[in-house]
Amino acid sequence: MNKYPMENAANIEDRMHGSIFVLLKRFVETSFNYSTWLRLLKDAGLEGTAYEMNGMYPTRELFAIVKTASAETGIPTYTLMEQFGEFLVPDLLLVYHKFIDPEWRTYEMLLNTEASMHGAVKSQDSRTNPPMLLVTKKGNSQLIVDYYSKRRMAGVAVGIIRGIAAYYQESDQVKVTRISAIEEERVQIQVDFVK
Repeated sequence: MNKYPMENAANIEDRMHGSIFVLLKRFVETSFNYSTWLRLLKDAGLEGTAYEMNGMYPTRELFAIVKTASAETGIPTYTLMEQFGEFLVPDLLLVYHKFIDPEWRTYEMLLNTEASMHGAVKSQDSRTNPPMLLVTKKGNSQLIVDYYSKRRMAGVAVGIIRGIAAYYQESDQVKVTRISAIEEERVQIQVDFVK
């Protein structure tokens, strides 16, 4: 069984919203530079491909770019996906700010992501297919985030959780631990809130 969907023929037809590709380009340009983005496209066999914010593109192209970036930088694919997830947070919170209660912090944001954020994503563009998240309270200081997606992008989810904590200036109070294997469709993430 392959660890990553970029190698799984069942995912070839899956398509992802263009905003993710546009943000991946910005992530690469910010982390490295524009020339790196162009080189990654070329080396991934996607030279000349332009991604538009409202387009829909094969998910395998995103994984081809990330896999190529991993090979060229020596940074593991999972780590790159996690870094990308953290990078996404300010843009996601800016775009979906009207669905966020200004009183929320990391804890409340995680509890409400599926209903508020993912609900908003789906209502704004029915072509989107964000991962399913089930968040369970374990007392007042722990959440278990049950991530489910055939795309197997749990690294992005872990990064987003860390990015939310950083956004709310709570990184020193939030501990994020993956408690199941990264390559699965269902991944559990434990989030502890320490005072």
